[in-house]
Amino acid sequence: MNNREIADLFDRIADMLEIRGEVIHRVLAYRNAAGAVREYPRDLRAVAAEGGLESIPAVGKTLADKITEMLDTGHLAFYDRLAAEIPAGVVDILHVSGVGPKRARSFWKEAGLTSIDALEAAAQDGRLAALPGMGQKSAARILEGVAAFRRRASDTRTPLGVALPAAEHMLNALLALPGVRGGTVAGSLRRALPTIGDVDLLVAAEGATEAVLDTFTGMDTVAAVLWRGPEKASVQLHTGLQVDLRLIPPQRWGTALVYFTGSKAHNIRIRELALARGLSLNEFAFSPTDGGPEILCDTEEAVYAQLGLPWIPPEIREQWGELEAAQRGALPRLVEAAQLHADLHMHTTWSDGTDSVRTMAEAALARGLKWIVITDHSRSATIANGLSVERLLEQQREVRAVDAAMGGAIRVFHGSEVEIRADGTLDYPDDVLQQLDFVIAALHVGLRQPREQVTTRMIGAIRNPHVDMIAHPRGQLIPEREGADLDLEAVFSAAREHGTALEINSNPARLDLEAGNARRAAELGIPIAINTDAHATSELALQRFGVLTARRGWLTAPQVLNTWPLDAFQRWIEERHG
Repeated sequence: MNNREIADLFDRIADMLEIRGEVIHRVLAYRNAAGAVREYPRDLRAVAAEGGLESIPAVGKTLADKITEMLDTGHLAFYDRLAAEIPAGVVDILHVSGVGPKRARSFWKEAGLTSIDALEAAAQDGRLAALPGMGQKSAARILEGVAAFRRRASDTRTPLGVALPAAEHMLNALLALPGVRGGTVAGSLRRALPTIGDVDLLVAAEGATEAVLDTFTGMDTVAAVLWRGPEKASVQLHTGLQVDLRLIPPQRWGTALVYFTGSKAHNIRIRELALARGLSLNEFAFSPTDGGPEILCDTEEAVYAQLGLPWIPPEIREQWGELEAAQRGALPRLVEAAQLHADLHMHTTWSDGTDSVRTMAEAALARGLKWIVITDHSRSATIANGLSVERLLEQQREVRAVDAAMGGAIRVFHGSEVEIRADGTLDYPDDVLQQLDFVIAALHVGLRQPREQVTTRMIGAIRNPHVDMIAHPRGQLIPEREGADLDLEAVFSAAREHGTALEINSNPARLDLEAGNARRAAELGIPIAINTDAHATSELALQRFGVLTARRGWLTAPQVLNTWPLDAFQRWIEERHG
């Protein structure tokens, strides 16, 4: 079992424990461990071999033993016992909007509902409305929740690159309304997870609540209004994405934004810090535990200041050491989009891009970039019109001409995205590679090879003295394809030894390296590049998603190759190439 599978199983155990009515601390133990394992930057097999599982945040001896059991056997006896007790369909019911753990258990125990189909039938024929605490309106809302669940079932998560533009489109329309003082995305979207469940929007408004709700529920992107109250509403977009809007009083904005941004583990910890100071904290305010008046916070900075902490960037609020770093005054100054002035990976009409070398260079200059590398596909990528050696050298002459024509306003370097073939060899011989300014090696084929074989291929490319960077190392495509089962510890070790850069690919369908792996690599001193892999001028805008992923990985500007001055980049290349 891999990290993600173990995390998913821990989440499912947490669901089952909630349905059983277990104490919340036991539920949270599994929920927090699931989050920590899912984002952990190292392969758990390597950590277990070192006896270091208990060093993972939220993983103590009991859960470490369970991880070991899963790694050794591929299953978990404790989960098997729970699964024998609680029907799998009851866990599915828990994930229907409007159903919490108590209702899921009630529907199961009192009405015998053990599947989504059974829940839907009971909502349709009136049995659900007749249950205690229900009624026609509640049953109707659950029926809508079932429909939403079915839409999400085939693709339960929305890629960041889809969710963020959709959310910003809706938010911008709301911000233009009279009486609206501000607004933002919240939840996992604000924390920039690679995939999103539901979107949370927060808006600060005074005296304009009905207009805001009317505009929100009436947008042309809305397929259905799931529910609407006096200060909040939820809609389903035509894409299937659920968007929840909450109207927040401006004087309570800070606490609400912290609360609804999350993560759950981060929020639990800051509530504990508040209690240690004699305060309780929720989304509305701080309240002295001795019964004094509320303490309102209209900014997030005020919330953290009340806890004796500096403001913590939302991308790292995962209870991954950010609060401890804040207490030590050691929070990193995360890389910002404005600090990037280069892109090392893009394609043109020479292979499978839609724009010429000159057009890409002009578009990059218009975006404020100082240097770029043209890196079309190598010859074996026939589906992408990969370049033969002859075409590659012909392209180099064009790149040199464009570089000269730009007059120093932007430098244009010549490179290639070179295929790591299934047999481990590179697509061009060394005497061709050495003529390029910058060489990227990448896996596109043989991704399902056994772990040892695919890792050996990757390390072989890293050891080639002409290879400067590895693109999208695991080769994942979100949500269609899992990445290769690389031994990333071995890959990182080789990259550090040979000074080879690793890429965060900004395309939302990749976001590879993932944040936790990028953090691990950067901590080892491996240069990280944030590139668009653009196949058109419009895709140069994707760099924002790579920056968000880097920020989730705690990366600072000096760790990111694209932030280096041009002369520093050239010196680095010259030293690598001797």
